[in-house]
Amino acid sequence: MALAAKLQLRQSQSLVMTPQLLQSIRLLQLTHVELERFIEEEMERNPLLERAEDEAPGEAVQNAAPAQEALQDGWLDSDEPPFSAEAMSERFDASLENLFPDDPGRAERLSPDLAAQWKSVGAGGSAGEGIDMEDFAAAKVTLRDHVGEQIALTFADPASRLIAAELADGLDEAGYLRADLEEIASRLGAEKQAVAAVLAKCQGFEPAGIFARDLAECLSLQLAARDRLDPAMRALVANLQLLARRDFQALRRLCGVDEEDLLDMMAEIRALDPRPGMAFSGGPSDAIIADVEVRSASDGSWTVELNPETLPRVLVDQAYYARVSAQAKDQKEKEFLAECLQSANWLTRSLDQRARTILKVASEIVRQQDAFLVHGVRHLKPLNLKTVAEAIGMHESTVSRVTSNKYMLPPRGVFELRYFFTAAIASVEGGDAHSSEAVRDRIRQMIEEEAAEAVLSDDAIVEVLKQDGIDIARRTVAKYREAMSIPSSVQRRREKRALAVAGR
Repeated sequence: MALAAKLQLRQSQSLVMTPQLLQSIRLLQLTHVELERFIEEEMERNPLLERAEDEAPGEAVQNAAPAQEALQDGWLDSDEPPFSAEAMSERFDASLENLFPDDPGRAERLSPDLAAQWKSVGAGGSAGEGIDMEDFAAAKVTLRDHVGEQIALTFADPASRLIAAELADGLDEAGYLRADLEEIASRLGAEKQAVAAVLAKCQGFEPAGIFARDLAECLSLQLAARDRLDPAMRALVANLQLLARRDFQALRRLCGVDEEDLLDMMAEIRALDPRPGMAFSGGPSDAIIADVEVRSASDGSWTVELNPETLPRVLVDQAYYARVSAQAKDQKEKEFLAECLQSANWLTRSLDQRARTILKVASEIVRQQDAFLVHGVRHLKPLNLKTVAEAIGMHESTVSRVTSNKYMLPPRGVFELRYFFTAAIASVEGGDAHSSEAVRDRIRQMIEEEAAEAVLSDDAIVEVLKQDGIDIARRTVAKYREAMSIPSSVQRRREKRALAVAGR
């Protein structure tokens, strides 16, 4: 058979992941904070995107808008700005007089920094944005800064101060020293005894416990600062592994104290801070903002709404596009504007589709977990992504992206959407399956209610759960108990007996 080249025409279908489709999929799994950051980046790249304001613009916005519009029109009509910086300054100084109608204030009554802030409102094109007070707030003191101040006050010798600074560089965020003393001595050309002497002084810094090399030393430093590091407490701190295992009999023998004194010593240990440096790490924690709010309706059903605080309000400035496109000089500028318009329209549609998808998934979760919303965690039903996906006609991967890092606010508190998806545990008599989260809560309650003379073993918990119709293995009970940081029955028995003796 002879080989020959020829042309053939074929028609086929294929699914292609366009950049716009990839962007829509990515938006589904973004959190509220990540979505806001993404939109800010898009607005910087795309001049046709703008924020939609819910409230009517204030007087300051009305005053700044004409100057901004004139500024834009001047730049569009000519290559040079329509007026000088001095003229702009005079215009905004005049507008400052109208910001406070009840007070004949002037720009000179403001400090130079504040006046510059007010002028930047109009010059920056973001009218209506007030002064950010965080710009004038003091910076948060870090652990390194706090230790550096104490080093400067403690050491007068330059050599000792250099060693102390090197030790401070070896602190982790919890305040523990993770550097090797011999390595520091070798690097600085100093004696190891000199480094150890400097470390001993540094371990007296505030907060007590920093510059410790392990947990036992950290606790010892804090106890010494409280003048509570007696021989019995030294023995207790030196045997923290026995304390973790609740081996109170061995601890009483090593410390030479009775049960009541041992319990008092344990209470002192619990009052200490195992990570003293964490008070200086990081910034303020961000509060969780629920994406979906659930309220009870008058007819006994549930009302599911999207939280307006998490909905980004973005609009396409069609008027600006029409004005600018009419003055485009060449084909390249027209193509750029067309691309910006297409991208802006696609983003707004993607955001709307994201909101609709989140609402649809959340509504189905509320429908499936109605008993939980009414009665609590004991009535949480086993649920998986496939069940929700089939109910709303979406793909399972879409539901997975929607429920990732999204939160719901029903009357019982804030819950992550993933919280409602739990594994199923079979029923003894073949009835409805039980949620693993509900079983965990049942185990936790049983352990909290047990008496010192009747501590439940894992096998005993299995028998009690089987009487309630829950078919569960002993190793599953042990896994759930360890996940909830609940000690074994032997350790719980020792602790409860010790507490009972102290209470008598």
